Amino acid sequence: MAFGSFNEGGNAQPMAEINTTPLVDVMLVLLVIFIITAPLFNQAVPVDLPKVDATRIDEKPHTLAVAIDGDGRVFVDGVEIAQAALAARFAAAVADGRQPELHLRADRGTRYERVTEVLAEAQRVGIVKIAFVTEPPR
Repeated sequence: MAFGSFNEGGNAQPMAEINTTPLVDVMLVLLVIFIITAPLFNQAVPVDLPKVDATRIDEKPHTLAVAIDGDGRVFVDGVEIAQAALAARFAAAVADGRQPELHLRADRGTRYERVTEVLAEAQRVGIVKIAFVTEPPR
């Protein structure tokens, strides 16, 4: 491809225009191919689906609100509970058939060991959905 002419004499300036005809030809061919193949993508197997009037079950999960204060005392749903009775309380929540969610609130001054003891009791009875409740920073 030469940008100049075969004429060596006189004015030997290169040609500044780009030949866009091959580009337009290729684009038109691709457009035609796209127009032909695009309707084929929308074809699906015709299925006559049944019409059913069903109500959506909007069942709220059972939550256990567990709070640990700065002294290490444990409260389940607002009631103070001893460490020995904690496993029985968690087991009773699991026994009703629904998987409860444990929402854990721990005081900033609570020892980490106490938090892990409560989490270990929850894990022993089979509670797997655990959320740590915090407050956003001011």
